Amino acid sequence: MDGSCKHCLKWMWVACFYFEFMLVSAEFQRFQHPVKADGSLSFLVIGDWGRKGAYNQSQVALQMGKVGEKLGIDFVISTGDNFYEKGLATPYDPHFKHSFTNIYSANSLQKQWCSVLGNHDYRGDVQAQLSPILRKIDSRWLCLRSFLVNTEIAELFFIDTTPFVDEYFRNPKHQKFDWRGVIPSNKYLTRVLKELRCALRESVGKWKIVIGHHPIRSIGHHGQTKELITLLLPILEAYNVDMYINGHDHCLQHLSSITSPLQFFTSGGGSKAWKGDFDYLDGGGDDEIKFYYDGQGFMSVELTPTNAKIAFYDVSGNVLHSFNSNQLYYTYSTEM
Repeated sequence: MDGSCKHCLKWMWVACFYFEFMLVSAEFQRFQHPVKADGSLSFLVIGDWGRKGAYNQSQVALQMGKVGEKLGIDFVISTGDNFYEKGLATPYDPHFKHSFTNIYSANSLQKQWCSVLGNHDYRGDVQAQLSPILRKIDSRWLCLRSFLVNTEIAELFFIDTTPFVDEYFRNPKHQKFDWRGVIPSNKYLTRVLKELRCALRESVGKWKIVIGHHPIRSIGHHGQTKELITLLLPILEAYNVDMYINGHDHCLQHLSSITSPLQFFTSGGGSKAWKGDFDYLDGGGDDEIKFYYDGQGFMSVELTPTNAKIAFYDVSGNVLHSFNSNQLYYTYSTEM
Protein backbone atom coordinates (compact mmCIF):
# COMPACT_ATOMS: atom_id res chain seq x y z
CA MET A 1 0.00 0.00 0.00
CA ASP A 2 1.47 3.41 -0.91
CA GLY A 3 1.57 6.30 1.55
CA SER A 4 -1.29 8.16 -0.06
CA CYS A 5 -3.61 5.24 0.72
CA LYS A 6 -2.94 5.03 4.47
CA HIS A 7 -5.95 6.25 6.41
CA CYS A 8 -5.30 6.49 10.14
CA LEU A 9 -6.64 9.54 11.98
CA LYS A 10 -9.60 9.62 14.34
CA TRP A 11 -13.01 8.01 14.92
CA MET A 12 -16.12 9.62 16.29
CA TRP A 13 -19.86 8.87 16.34
CA VAL A 14 -22.43 10.68 14.23
CA ALA A 15 -25.90 10.95 15.81
CA CYS A 16 -27.29 7.60 17.00
CA PHE A 17 -27.70 5.81 13.70
CA TYR A 18 -24.59 3.60 13.98
CA PHE A 19 -22.55 5.76 11.62
CA GLU A 20 -18.87 6.29 12.40
CA PHE A 21 -16.37 8.25 10.38
CA MET A 22 -12.64 8.40 10.03
CA LEU A 23 -11.16 11.68 8.88
CA VAL A 24 -9.12 10.85 5.79
CA SER A 25 -8.43 14.30 4.35
CA ALA A 26 -10.14 17.63 4.03
CA GLU A 27 -12.29 16.20 1.25
CA PHE A 28 -12.76 12.48 1.85
CA GLN A 29 -14.21 11.00 5.04
CA ARG A 30 -15.00 7.39 5.84
CA PHE A 31 -18.16 6.04 7.51
CA GLN A 32 -19.12 2.62 8.75
CA HIS A 33 -22.66 1.17 8.74
CA PRO A 34 -23.74 -2.37 9.69
CA VAL A 35 -25.81 -4.62 7.48
CA LYS A 36 -28.97 -6.33 8.70
CA ALA A 37 -28.79 -9.59 10.67
CA ASP A 38 -29.32 -11.57 7.45
CA GLY A 39 -26.43 -9.78 5.73
CA SER A 40 -28.63 -7.61 3.50
CA LEU A 41 -28.85 -3.85 3.07
CA SER A 42 -31.55 -1.56 1.66
CA PHE A 43 -31.86 2.16 1.05
CA LEU A 44 -33.82 4.74 -0.92
CA VAL A 45 -32.41 7.31 -3.37
CA ILE A 46 -33.98 10.71 -4.01
CA GLY A 47 -32.64 13.75 -5.83
CA ASP A 48 -33.53 17.32 -6.80
CA TRP A 49 -36.16 17.72 -4.12
CA GLY A 50 -36.03 20.76 -1.81
CA ARG A 51 -39.03 22.90 -2.77
CA LYS A 52 -40.93 23.24 0.54
CA GLY A 53 -43.29 20.45 -0.48
CA ALA A 54 -44.22 21.91 -3.88
CA TYR A 55 -44.15 20.13 -7.25
CA ASN A 56 -45.32 16.88 -5.62
CA GLN A 57 -42.38 16.80 -3.22
CA SER A 58 -44.73 15.99 -0.34
CA GLN A 59 -46.45 13.23 -2.33
CA VAL A 60 -43.11 11.64 -3.24
CA ALA A 61 -42.09 11.83 0.43
CA LEU A 62 -45.31 10.07 1.43
CA GLN A 63 -44.59 7.15 -0.90
CA MET A 64 -40.97 7.02 0.23
CA GLY A 65 -42.23 6.55 3.77
CA LYS A 66 -44.41 3.63 2.73
CA VAL A 67 -41.71 1.90 0.68
CA GLY A 68 -39.12 2.61 3.35
CA GLU A 69 -41.28 0.85 5.95
CA LYS A 70 -41.91 -2.12 3.68
CA LEU A 71 -38.22 -2.61 2.93
CA GLY A 72 -36.96 -1.74 6.41
CA ILE A 73 -34.44 0.66 4.90
CA ASP A 74 -31.11 1.33 6.56
CA PHE A 75 -30.61 4.87 5.27
CA VAL A 76 -31.51 7.34 2.51
CA ILE A 77 -29.27 8.80 -0.19
CA SER A 78 -29.76 12.26 -1.70
CA THR A 79 -28.15 12.87 -5.08
CA GLY A 80 -28.04 16.65 -4.62
CA ASP A 81 -29.86 19.87 -5.44
CA ASN A 82 -31.16 19.56 -1.93
CA PHE A 83 -32.57 23.08 -1.63
CA TYR A 84 -33.93 25.18 -4.50
CA GLU A 85 -33.20 27.58 -6.00
CA LYS A 86 -30.03 28.67 -4.24
CA GLY A 87 -29.22 26.18 -1.51
CA LEU A 88 -29.25 27.46 2.06
CA ALA A 89 -28.36 31.00 3.12
CA THR A 90 -27.15 30.02 6.61
CA PRO A 91 -27.20 26.89 8.80
CA TYR A 92 -30.29 28.40 10.45
CA ASP A 93 -32.15 28.97 7.18
CA PRO A 94 -35.82 27.91 7.75
CA HIS A 95 -35.70 26.39 4.27
CA PHE A 96 -34.01 23.38 5.87
CA LYS A 97 -37.00 22.57 8.07
CA HIS A 98 -39.60 23.49 5.45
CA SER A 99 -38.00 21.35 2.73
CA PHE A 100 -36.43 18.52 4.72
CA THR A 101 -37.45 18.00 8.35
CA ASN A 102 -41.14 18.77 7.89
CA ILE A 103 -41.46 16.88 4.58
CA TYR A 104 -39.66 13.57 5.20
CA SER A 105 -41.44 12.94 8.50
CA ALA A 106 -42.43 9.26 8.12
CA ASN A 107 -41.08 6.95 10.80
CA SER A 108 -39.24 4.84 8.23
CA LEU A 109 -37.34 7.90 6.98
CA GLN A 110 -35.91 8.74 10.41
CA LYS A 111 -32.61 7.22 9.35
CA GLN A 112 -29.34 8.78 8.32
CA TRP A 113 -29.52 10.77 5.09
CA CYS A 114 -26.26 10.73 3.11
CA SER A 115 -26.24 13.72 0.78
CA VAL A 116 -24.00 15.20 -1.88
CA LEU A 117 -24.09 18.76 -3.14
CA GLY A 118 -25.72 19.73 -6.43
CA ASN A 119 -25.12 22.78 -8.59
CA HIS A 120 -28.08 24.61 -7.02
CA ASP A 121 -26.61 23.94 -3.58
CA TYR A 122 -23.40 25.62 -4.75
CA ARG A 123 -25.42 28.75 -5.52
CA GLY A 124 -26.07 29.22 -1.81
CA ASP A 125 -23.77 29.06 1.19
CA VAL A 126 -22.12 25.66 0.73
CA GLN A 127 -20.70 25.74 4.24
CA ALA A 128 -24.25 25.96 5.61
CA GLN A 129 -25.15 22.51 4.24
CA LEU A 130 -21.84 21.08 5.42
CA SER A 131 -22.17 22.58 8.87
CA PRO A 132 -22.51 20.30 11.95
CA ILE A 133 -25.12 22.80 13.14
CA LEU A 134 -27.62 21.16 10.78
CA ARG A 135 -26.94 17.79 12.41
CA LYS A 136 -27.94 19.33 15.73
CA ILE A 137 -31.15 20.67 14.20
CA ASP A 138 -31.92 17.31 12.56
CA SER A 139 -29.57 14.45 13.41
CA ARG A 140 -30.44 12.60 10.19
CA TRP A 141 -28.58 15.12 8.06
CA LEU A 142 -25.13 14.25 6.75
CA CYS A 143 -23.83 16.24 3.80
CA LEU A 144 -20.18 16.32 2.80
CA ARG A 145 -18.33 17.08 -0.41
CA SER A 146 -16.89 13.59 -0.97
CA PHE A 147 -16.95 10.62 1.38
CA LEU A 148 -17.28 6.85 1.66
CA VAL A 149 -19.79 4.62 3.43
CA ASN A 150 -18.65 1.05 4.11
CA THR A 151 -21.49 -1.42 4.71
CA GLU A 152 -19.53 -4.70 4.74
CA ILE A 153 -21.19 -6.11 1.60
CA ALA A 154 -21.05 -2.78 -0.25
CA GLU A 155 -19.01 0.36 -0.37
CA LEU A 156 -20.65 3.59 -1.45
CA PHE A 157 -18.45 6.40 -2.76
CA PHE A 158 -19.99 9.89 -2.72
CA ILE A 159 -18.34 12.32 -5.15
CA ASP A 160 -18.67 16.10 -5.39
CA THR A 161 -19.32 16.49 -9.13
CA THR A 162 -20.26 20.19 -9.49
CA PRO A 163 -16.64 21.42 -9.61
CA PHE A 164 -16.02 19.04 -12.54
CA VAL A 165 -18.32 21.02 -14.85
CA ASP A 166 -16.32 23.66 -16.75
CA GLU A 167 -19.41 25.64 -17.76
CA TYR A 168 -20.08 26.72 -14.18
CA PHE A 169 -16.71 28.46 -14.11
CA ARG A 170 -16.71 29.85 -17.67
CA ASN A 171 -20.31 30.89 -18.17
CA PRO A 172 -22.24 31.24 -14.91
CA LYS A 173 -25.17 33.03 -16.66
CA HIS A 174 -25.36 35.61 -13.88
CA GLN A 175 -25.37 32.81 -11.31
CA LYS A 176 -22.99 33.03 -8.39
CA PHE A 177 -21.36 29.84 -7.14
CA ASP A 178 -19.76 29.40 -3.75
CA TRP A 179 -16.35 28.04 -4.72
CA ARG A 180 -14.77 28.34 -1.27
CA GLY A 181 -12.70 25.24 -0.64
CA VAL A 182 -12.67 24.35 -4.34
CA ILE A 183 -10.43 26.96 -5.97
CA PRO A 184 -8.07 26.20 -7.63
CA SER A 185 -10.37 23.60 -9.11
CA ASN A 186 -7.67 21.58 -10.88
CA LYS A 187 -5.93 20.82 -7.59
CA TYR A 188 -9.25 20.07 -5.90
CA LEU A 189 -10.33 17.63 -8.62
CA THR A 190 -6.93 15.94 -8.66
CA ARG A 191 -7.21 15.36 -4.93
CA VAL A 192 -10.78 14.01 -5.17
CA LEU A 193 -9.91 11.61 -7.99
CA LYS A 194 -6.77 10.44 -6.17
CA GLU A 195 -8.84 9.69 -3.04
CA LEU A 196 -11.41 7.82 -5.13
CA ARG A 197 -8.78 5.68 -6.88
CA CYS A 198 -7.17 4.89 -3.57
CA ALA A 199 -10.48 3.95 -1.92
CA LEU A 200 -11.58 1.80 -4.87
CA ARG A 201 -8.21 0.05 -4.96
CA GLU A 202 -8.55 -0.83 -1.27
CA SER A 203 -12.22 -1.80 -1.51
CA VAL A 204 -13.16 -5.37 -0.66
CA GLY A 205 -16.94 -4.86 -0.79
CA LYS A 206 -19.02 -7.14 -2.97
CA TRP A 207 -20.76 -4.10 -4.43
CA LYS A 208 -19.08 -0.85 -5.42
CA ILE A 209 -21.49 2.05 -5.90
CA VAL A 210 -20.50 5.62 -6.79
CA ILE A 211 -22.92 8.48 -6.19
CA GLY A 212 -22.70 12.00 -7.64
CA HIS A 213 -25.09 14.76 -8.61
CA HIS A 214 -24.33 14.98 -12.32
CA PRO A 215 -24.98 12.11 -14.74
CA ILE A 216 -22.24 10.41 -16.67
CA ARG A 217 -24.73 9.01 -19.17
CA SER A 218 -28.26 10.40 -19.54
CA ILE A 219 -30.92 10.99 -22.18
CA GLY A 220 -32.57 13.64 -20.02
CA HIS A 221 -32.55 17.42 -20.29
CA HIS A 222 -28.90 17.93 -19.33
CA GLY A 223 -27.64 14.79 -21.02
CA GLN A 224 -24.24 13.25 -20.46
CA THR A 225 -21.50 15.17 -18.64
CA LYS A 226 -18.41 15.22 -20.83
CA GLU A 227 -16.02 16.04 -17.99
CA LEU A 228 -17.19 13.00 -16.03
CA ILE A 229 -16.89 10.80 -19.12
CA THR A 230 -13.28 11.94 -19.47
CA LEU A 231 -12.16 12.00 -15.85
CA LEU A 232 -14.46 9.76 -13.81
CA LEU A 233 -15.79 7.01 -16.09
CA PRO A 234 -12.38 5.41 -16.81
CA ILE A 235 -11.79 5.06 -13.05
CA LEU A 236 -15.18 3.41 -12.52
CA GLU A 237 -14.51 0.94 -15.31
CA ALA A 238 -10.94 0.22 -14.21
CA TYR A 239 -12.03 -0.70 -10.68
CA ASN A 240 -15.14 -2.64 -11.69
CA VAL A 241 -17.72 -0.31 -10.16
CA ASP A 242 -21.20 -1.84 -10.35
CA MET A 243 -23.40 1.28 -10.30
CA TYR A 244 -23.19 5.01 -10.80
CA ILE A 245 -26.17 6.83 -9.27
CA ASN A 246 -26.95 10.50 -9.91
CA GLY A 247 -29.58 13.21 -10.00
CA HIS A 248 -29.48 16.56 -11.91
CA ASP A 249 -31.83 15.44 -14.69
CA HIS A 250 -35.33 15.67 -13.20
CA CYS A 251 -36.39 12.19 -14.18
CA LEU A 252 -35.91 8.52 -13.44
CA GLN A 253 -33.77 6.45 -15.77
CA HIS A 254 -31.60 3.38 -16.16
CA LEU A 255 -28.90 2.94 -18.79
CA SER A 256 -26.73 -0.15 -19.08
CA SER A 257 -23.17 -0.16 -20.38
CA ILE A 258 -22.64 -2.47 -23.35
CA THR A 259 -18.91 -2.84 -22.61
CA SER A 260 -18.98 -3.61 -18.87
CA PRO A 261 -21.42 -4.50 -16.09
CA LEU A 262 -21.59 -0.82 -15.04
CA GLN A 263 -25.17 0.45 -14.62
CA PHE A 264 -26.19 4.12 -14.73
CA PHE A 265 -29.16 5.13 -12.58
CA THR A 266 -30.74 8.58 -12.37
CA SER A 267 -32.99 9.47 -9.44
CA GLY A 268 -33.72 13.17 -9.86
CA GLY A 269 -37.52 13.17 -9.59
CA GLY A 270 -37.87 14.39 -6.02
CA SER A 271 -40.03 17.38 -6.94
CA LYS A 272 -40.19 19.36 -10.19
CA ALA A 273 -39.95 17.17 -13.30
CA TRP A 274 -39.52 18.02 -16.96
CA LYS A 275 -42.24 16.31 -18.96
CA GLY A 276 -41.30 15.34 -22.49
CA ASP A 277 -37.76 16.71 -22.18
CA PHE A 278 -35.36 14.00 -23.35
CA ASP A 279 -32.92 13.29 -26.16
CA TYR A 280 -32.43 9.68 -27.19
CA LEU A 281 -29.80 10.60 -29.77
CA ASP A 282 -27.40 12.62 -27.63
CA GLY A 283 -27.32 11.53 -24.01
CA GLY A 284 -27.02 7.78 -23.99
CA GLY A 285 -23.82 7.37 -25.95
CA ASP A 286 -23.32 3.72 -26.83
CA ASP A 287 -25.10 2.46 -23.72
CA GLU A 288 -28.37 0.57 -23.76
CA ILE A 289 -31.46 2.46 -22.59
CA LYS A 290 -33.37 0.26 -20.15
CA PHE A 291 -35.85 2.75 -18.72
CA TYR A 292 -36.81 6.43 -18.81
CA TYR A 293 -39.61 8.24 -16.98
CA ASP A 294 -40.14 12.00 -17.18
CA GLY A 295 -42.06 12.40 -13.92
CA GLN A 296 -41.56 12.56 -10.19
CA GLY A 297 -40.46 9.59 -8.12
CA PHE A 298 -37.57 7.85 -6.41
CA MET A 299 -35.66 4.56 -6.40
CA SER A 300 -34.87 1.78 -3.96
CA VAL A 301 -31.80 -0.44 -3.72
CA GLU A 302 -31.81 -3.85 -2.02
CA LEU A 303 -28.48 -5.63 -1.70
CA THR A 304 -27.47 -9.11 -0.65
CA PRO A 305 -24.03 -10.68 -1.07
CA THR A 306 -25.23 -12.28 -4.31
CA ASN A 307 -27.81 -9.91 -5.80
CA ALA A 308 -28.77 -6.27 -6.26
CA LYS A 309 -32.38 -5.32 -6.87
CA ILE A 310 -33.30 -1.83 -8.06
CA ALA A 311 -36.82 -0.44 -8.34
CA PHE A 312 -38.20 2.92 -9.51
CA TYR A 313 -41.44 4.31 -8.08
CA ASP A 314 -43.73 7.08 -9.28
CA VAL A 315 -45.56 9.68 -7.19
CA SER A 316 -48.33 7.17 -6.44
CA GLY A 317 -45.93 4.45 -5.29
CA ASN A 318 -46.31 2.32 -8.42
CA VAL A 319 -43.25 0.33 -9.49
CA LEU A 320 -42.31 1.61 -12.93
CA HIS A 321 -39.16 -0.41 -13.57
CA SER A 322 -37.15 -3.02 -11.69
CA PHE A 323 -33.76 -4.50 -12.29
CA ASN A 324 -32.12 -7.64 -10.93
CA SER A 325 -28.36 -7.91 -11.21
CA ASN A 326 -28.47 -11.70 -11.56
CA GLN A 327 -30.28 -11.28 -14.87
CA LEU A 328 -27.76 -8.70 -16.06
CA TYR A 329 -24.65 -10.72 -15.28
CA TYR A 330 -26.12 -13.83 -16.85
CA THR A 331 -26.96 -11.89 -20.02
CA TYR A 332 -23.63 -10.09 -20.05
CA SER A 333 -21.60 -13.26 -19.62
CA THR A 334 -23.49 -15.16 -22.33
CA GLU A 335 -23.19 -12.28 -24.79
CA MET A 336 -19.46 -12.10 -24.20
